[in-house]
This record gives sequence, C-alpha cells and structure tokens, in this order.
Amino acid sequence: MKSTLQESIARQRNILKGWLSASLTHIAEDCKQVWPQREALEARLMVGLAELPYCKYLYLLDAKAHQITASASRTGLMEVHYGRDRSRRPYMAEALAGSHLSLSDAYISQNARRPSLTAVQVIHGDKGELLGYLGADFDLRELPATQALYQQPGQWMQLKGDPAIRAGLFHQERTVSPMDQQIDTVLQVINELITIHGVFHAKLHFSSSRATLWQMSDPYRFRMHGIEELGNPDLCLAYPRVDYPADADIPAEAVIKILKCFRDLRFMDETIYLRSGLLNIFNGMIGLTFSCDGSHYMPWQEFLDKNLDFWTGKQSGS
Repeated sequence: MKSTLQESIARQRNILKGWLSASLTHIAEDCKQVWPQREALEARLMVGLAELPYCKYLYLLDAKAHQITASASRTGLMEVHYGRDRSRRPYMAEALAGSHLSLSDAYISQNARRPSLTAVQVIHGDKGELLGYLGADFDLRELPATQALYQQPGQWMQLKGDPAIRAGLFHQERTVSPMDQQIDTVLQVINELITIHGVFHAKLHFSSSRATLWQMSDPYRFRMHGIEELGNPDLCLAYPRVDYPADADIPAEAVIKILKCFRDLRFMDETIYLRSGLLNIFNGMIGLTFSCDGSHYMPWQEFLDKNLDFWTGKQSGS
C-alpha cells in the first residue's frame, strides 16, 4: 500500500480508538469492582452494549485470555463462547504485549466471515495486578460512516503481471489484430467520443480489438464495442453530445496526443508492444499493459514526456 493509503486508514483508526476509549475504560472500571463474579460481569456487559451502540459483542477474558463470561450481544448472552481461548487470535497480540487499549487491524471474522475489528481494554486490579481483558468486537459495515473517501495519489505505479507470460516473452511475436488494421480510424472515433460525446474513461484492448467506455451521463455502466463498431464513425451518433468538462484533468487537445502515443507503443516492437491502454480525463491517469503483462499507471503529462527509447529500454537511466 502507498503511504497515503496507510495514512488514510490510520486516521480512521485513530477516530475509532478515540471514540471507544472513554466507554471501554468506564465499563472496565465497573467490571473490576465485581471481578470475577460471572453473573454480575455479564449483567454489566449487557448494559455496556447501550453505551457502545455499534458494538457487536462484548466479553471478558482472564489474564491468560480465556473467556470467563458469555459474549454479550444484541440478542442476549451467547453461552457458546464461554471458556473460549482467544490468546492466539491476532487481535490479542498488542494487549498481551502490554498495550492498555488496542484496536486490531481489520480481519475476517470466524463466524460471519465479514471484515471486523476488535478493541481490547486491559483490566488491572487495585494493586496493579493484571486481572484480564475486556474485548469488544465490531462489524465494519455497522460502524458509523466517518471516513472520507481515499484519494488515489497521482503518481507513476508499475505492476508486474503473470510470471508465466514474462518467461515466454521472447518466444512470442505480435499478431496484427483487426484494430491494428484500422487503428487511425479507431483512434479518431475514440477521440471524438471523449472530447465531444461525454466519454470520460476509455480502455482500448488492441490485441482483442475492443474498447470499454464509460459515459458521464451514465457513469455506473460501461459499454463495450468491437472493431465493427469502433471502425465506423457512425458510432458517435449513438452517444449524446456533451460539452467537455471544465474540471477534467486532461485538456481536450491532449486526448488525441495520448491516443497517438498508444498507437506508437502498439507498433514500437514485434516482441514488446502495447496490449491495452486506458485514460481517464478526470483523474488524469494513463494505464498501459504490455505484452510482458507488466502494467504502468502514470499522470498524462508524464506519459507524453516519454519517448519510444524509454519504453524499449534504449534510453540511458531508464
């Protein structure tokens, strides 16, 4: 994961931890007063669910992380969890290492098989001795929606593909596809659809002679076209005319330049060549997948700054 993604997740975890801290501390203090009376502890846990409205389960563990109560749930006490050994569960690691209040990484729960979190509060006696732990389980889909949408950083990313394809790279040769034979017409049609007819995201599959398009007035559905349609300018009649968006990151005049670079990469070599290319005018990113099955994602300006020598490895320092 990129650091910005880690930071986004860390911010959300800090919000959740801060929200939980006071309630878990209060419940733990009350439990300490009646430790280890099971009936009294379970009664306090059931009341505690009202203090933690998004909590799925509350339970208490002894100093060895063995469960000494049933699990308190919205439907009542779950006896089946009594006596459960939780010492080896990943969410216990920080608590067993001495953390006063820990919040686990998200994991897939054993029962519901859904992304979940567990908070663990350490409970100490009046003399500082370890009594046990208060555990609180949360289903991610039931937590309040406090997180902001993660923003993908606009930087170059290179991803390796199938190693089997890379191993056989120099035993293959580009086969001329129907799209290759009509590539100039296809690129002009795609340019028209993007700059005049509201297509904001397009992926061209050169090897299989098809394109996948997303249009601004219907962004949740993609449309796929084969070479018979892509090679016919009549296709533009099937898409409404739309003003080029002012907030697009890629300017309209740069679209045809990007598409022509796709063409150059498609024909640059008979062994190493472009299999598919995509562009999104709003986030300004270009995507490339080559015959070696390696993929690149980069800002459009950086893409246009490269030349064929860079992609073929002839440019020094590449």
